[in-house]
Amino acid sequence: MKKANLVLRCLDAAVLLVLIWLLLWGKLFPFSPVLPGFIRHELAHTVVYVQRGADFREYETVDACVPPVEAFHELRFVRKPRLFVFRDRQSYLQRSPSRARFCAFPGGSLVISPWALEEARQGQISLDIYLRHELSHTLVFQHAGLLRAIRYPRWLLEGLATYSAHQMGTSFYPSQAETYAAIRQGNFVPPEDFATRREDRIPLQVQFRKGFIYSEFACLVDYLVEQYGRDRLLAYVNALMRDSNNARVFRGIYGVDFPAAVAQFREAASTPKPRGLSPKTSRSDGAGG
Repeated sequence: MKKANLVLRCLDAAVLLVLIWLLLWGKLFPFSPVLPGFIRHELAHTVVYVQRGADFREYETVDACVPPVEAFHELRFVRKPRLFVFRDRQSYLQRSPSRARFCAFPGGSLVISPWALEEARQGQISLDIYLRHELSHTLVFQHAGLLRAIRYPRWLLEGLATYSAHQMGTSFYPSQAETYAAIRQGNFVPPEDFATRREDRIPLQVQFRKGFIYSEFACLVDYLVEQYGRDRLLAYVNALMRDSNNARVFRGIYGVDFPAAVAQFREAASTPKPRGLSPKTSRSDGAGG
């Protein structure tokens, strides 16, 4: 009995040590309360943690992104979002659960890869647009809470972020008109298939798969605004922070079933002159993703 208890205590200690390592130096780092090797910079709207040795100068750009994100969503951040800047690629890949340029996580953390900063400095992407995209996620996550953030409709997260950041028409993202043209050619991802195995089986004849999908969802968000108004969109976004049942929430806000609304959008977008849509000319300023 004593031997069994000793084994269990050793296992508990091993699990605890692994957890501590993951929080301090591994994939759970964005959730860690202790950040060894990072310098904290508290700004007016954000808190930026910069790894020692990292070349980071964009504090004003980062902090200036928060007010327009709050204004569009008509919500305030519950607490200042935490942004993490890494010294090099190895440090980022060791500590970030994502390999993307930028990634927001439930709880309010946002990681920025070193290569994203370099691409922004070279004019390949817009740091401002990318940050507003990710801060849209962070704002929703903070108000939804951990469980509802995990269950929040992925298509809406990306569509809302792409739409609110004016990301369509910037480098890897097709413009609204280009997205409609691609849909008319048969390219379409049903929102409920996004980020599932079903999506992987959908062939798309587009240059940048993820860019097209995000722009498609941004066009769907725009369609909802054009057809039903901005107030209903924000009511829908907010209601999902309290109730994770998208079908029930959508029907309650819009008075139509979600699949029917998607079918109406696809039909309108597929016509030579889209009905009920308002293609906009997006500025091409080197963002994308």
